[in-house]
Amino acid sequence: MRAFPQINGLSFIISLILWLYTGSLHAQQEGPGSWNILNIRYSLNSKWSIFGEAQLRSLLFYRHFHYYEYKGGFNYQLHPQMRVGLGVGDYDTYKEGGNFVTPKNNDELRIWPHISFNHTLGSFRIEQRYRAEFRFTKQGYRNRFRYRLGVAYPFGSGRKGFQPYQISVGNELFFTNREPYFERNRFNITFSYRQSTTLTFQTGFLRQFDYRINDETGRSFLQLGLFFELYPTGNKQRPGQIDLKDN
Repeated sequence: MRAFPQINGLSFIISLILWLYTGSLHAQQEGPGSWNILNIRYSLNSKWSIFGEAQLRSLLFYRHFHYYEYKGGFNYQLHPQMRVGLGVGDYDTYKEGGNFVTPKNNDELRIWPHISFNHTLGSFRIEQRYRAEFRFTKQGYRNRFRYRLGVAYPFGSGRKGFQPYQISVGNELFFTNREPYFERNRFNITFSYRQSTTLTFQTGFLRQFDYRINDETGRSFLQLGLFFELYPTGNKQRPGQIDLKDN
């Protein structure tokens, strides 16, 4: 079988960003916003891991920054195809029209347990994730429930025990226990490049629509993520594939 041609991952990421950005400009005059992710995960062993993540978003392309969050938690691999976890974070949304325009639209503390199931179908990896969110907001306590379905296709010549490239497509639905119940739809497509066993770059395009106006409504974003995976000194464990990244 012919090996997948080697390409420079960073060059591919830059080219894909420019392509998505140009396409978005044609689709909507104001252009897309930016959605930036920094994630660090530390694997304690083959079962337990802890993580921390920060996000920064803007409504225009690196202009009109209106949102940031920081969160942390743990995951436990209950079964080779099932993972459970718990997270807590702070989420801040500002008004539109500039950078961090006050007063805030929302200042939120959120606690969220989740469970995810992973399966393979040929070369494809399929993930289903269920998450419940307990939200302490400026408007009072809220509940929210999320379901995400994602499909990932890893590819490229294996090196150091993993395939360096992955394309992922996912869609997530958001529900509440208040009318009209259906709150949000979030679709995204991403490309990931694992530069080493500890460092992964990600870029992609995300389209989000809110039915209950709280954050941005009907917006498109270009995603850029940096993911670190760390291990205890001397631990020989290495990841087999790139995870479907969190949002």
